[in-house]
Amino acid sequence: MSGPQGSIHHGSIRDGSGWPALAAPGETMRAVVLPEFGPPEVLREDVVPVPEPAPGDVLVQVAAVSIGRVLDLAARAGRHPYPGFRFPHVLGAEHAGLIAALGPGVTGWHVGQQVAAFPVISDGTCYYCLRGYDEVCENLQILGIHRPGAYAQYVTVPARNLSAVPEDVTPAQATGLALSGAVAMNQLQRAGFLAGQWILVQGASSALGSLTASLALHLGARVILASRSPAKRERLGALGADAILDPLAAGFAAEVRVLTGGRGADIVIDSLGEATIFEASRDALAPTGALVTSGAFLGRDVTVDLPSLYLQSQRIIGVRSGNAASIAAVWSEVRRGFRPVLDTTFPLEDAAEAHRYLEDGQNTGRVSLEIPRPERDGSGT
Repeated sequence: MSGPQGSIHHGSIRDGSGWPALAAPGETMRAVVLPEFGPPEVLREDVVPVPEPAPGDVLVQVAAVSIGRVLDLAARAGRHPYPGFRFPHVLGAEHAGLIAALGPGVTGWHVGQQVAAFPVISDGTCYYCLRGYDEVCENLQILGIHRPGAYAQYVTVPARNLSAVPEDVTPAQATGLALSGAVAMNQLQRAGFLAGQWILVQGASSALGSLTASLALHLGARVILASRSPAKRERLGALGADAILDPLAAGFAAEVRVLTGGRGADIVIDSLGEATIFEASRDALAPTGALVTSGAFLGRDVTVDLPSLYLQSQRIIGVRSGNAASIAAVWSEVRRGFRPVLDTTFPLEDAAEAHRYLEDGQNTGRVSLEIPRPERDGSGT
């Protein structure tokens, strides 16, 4: 099964096409730190100590790091739902780079290896982890929230959270897959995805939405994309979906039913939380279908028609993140040619500008920071 690979590039500042050479870590490094909650302007460059990998951890020389709405924008503004900050703090969750050093007890990895880091850290032993739901681990931590992140030249990561990155995948692509790839795969897996099904993706221009859409196409789905923005709907045409619609247009659900032969979408991915769009998603869902949500940055209170839900044997599923199974599955597809949708890459020193760009909703796909290679002497300056 194959489909168009994520290939939208919009206004790139740097293409992030090459992996940096490995540099021996010194005592200090460049980083962008968050000294306090506030607007993008509070982010500032600094020189900070290079972290030491603890037992079971590796030290990664960061090549690129993604910027996300919740793990970066909301966290910077003090709106992240999971506390864990000690100022000054280094943001940066999903990232890719080269292994610079192995912590005590780490085996199966080697220095210089290209890796991507899944930033949701679980203990692997709690009730939920043992059931395959490590995304809701009772002792869950998030890189860049509960421990220092990857807006820096080096970061420490548990070795079990790493995935090997194929040679032909760029740092920007790898960082776009590190977390969102696993989330997108988990969304489809939890919904019981089968090739040939109709998938409706709301907010399809977002980093996660565009990646979920391109993954569904890659896996053989019939895909309908929805976006409120005419300009973004035009750019989304590059993905090769079956249709691209305005979710606020009159007759949206009826049009979905026409496209799907009268049945509706088998799976609807709606991670927006906006009440009107959620109602349109619900109305466009086929009998026995699943509506999946992994976010609510546009709102949180929506209505559910319970009689319709049970009379049509439909499901509403919350998917918080990825897990070990979805991580393995998405990287298997990467080795078969799957790639994320990329928008723009900014240099590390322009982190505040990158935050403003994403906050203004200018992106179609993944926005990331390119991290400069440390100096040859290993220092961060």
